[in-house]
Amino acid sequence: MNSLTERVILAGPAGALELAIDQPEGMARGIALIAHPHPLFGGTLDNKVVQTIARAFLSRGMICVRPNFRGVGQSTGSHDNGQGEQDDLVAAWGWAETAFASRCGPKRWAAGFSFGAVMTTHIHAQWETLASSWGLREDRPSRTVLVGLAAQRFEPSPIDGSCRLIHGECDEVVSLQSVFDFARKMKLPVTVLPGAGHFFHGQLIELRELVCQAVIDD
Repeated sequence: MNSLTERVILAGPAGALELAIDQPEGMARGIALIAHPHPLFGGTLDNKVVQTIARAFLSRGMICVRPNFRGVGQSTGSHDNGQGEQDDLVAAWGWAETAFASRCGPKRWAAGFSFGAVMTTHIHAQWETLASSWGLREDRPSRTVLVGLAAQRFEPSPIDGSCRLIHGECDEVVSLQSVFDFARKMKLPVTVLPGAGHFFHGQLIELRELVCQAVIDD
């Protein structure tokens, strides 16, 4: 993301797991984990939308952790149709807690873009079980931001009022209607960026502001 971004390789569930770490100046408020879009369609931790979310969180004082799913970049293994990818996210969370918990505040946020947003809903829904199995904090992230949720292509897990949905009005990959349909079942609002497509071309600055607003009350 910038010259200060740190790259880390750790032992993950499928072998090497690559992370990008960005830290704010001074004492951090907490830790945020951000999941990238579909690996088989070019999704990586360097995706511009993922970096935009990280910049927004970084501006709010969070340590931002962006893992590459298995089979992407320097992460070994191969795509696991959304099953092993959840393990990758949990492994990244566990490592971040060990590495940073004693050096930052208590805030914990999560985010994902497209396929990564769906994976994030699964972690959100299973948090209590995962926490006991992986030694994570018992309280789940207080804010979860789901951008371009791929609800039309995959089945997200149920979410609650701590989650924020952001979607492009003209998304050509995941229809806005499919996200409305999901949000209606969850009884949650959707923030819509007028004129934006799936990758928010030309509107990343506006997206960053929306992400900041999504967490401003936490």
